[in-house]
Amino acid sequence: MKVASLIARYLLGLIFLVFGANGFLHFIPMPPPSGVAGQFMGALFVSHMLVVIFLLQLLGGILLLVGRYVPLALVLLGPVIVNIVLFHSFMAPSGLPLATVVVILWLLTAWSVRESLAGIFAR
Repeated sequence: MKVASLIARYLLGLIFLVFGANGFLHFIPMPPPSGVAGQFMGALFVSHMLVVIFLLQLLGGILLLVGRYVPLALVLLGPVIVNIVLFHSFMAPSGLPLATVVVILWLLTAWSVRESLAGIFAR
């Protein structure tokens, strides 16, 4: 299980590092989504919320890859992952498989540091 969680942490970190950096450097060409998804992304772009989202992705990815402050990285990436899953569930279902993989990787990584996250779930 230790090897699986380590692989999950590295994969999750790599995914968020690549997609966070892509938000600034645009090295993966992505056509703008159409319909409601396009309107939502347009609103995020105009309000500069995408900058915050990409910074959180970059920071979380770097922390996961370095192996320092892994619980902090998971807490920072948790809301981003929830929004990714909801976005792809309701507006752009084509990205749902990758979002599901990211959730599984997050859960595996969180399980490996569950002692550090226990305080979040305390009454």
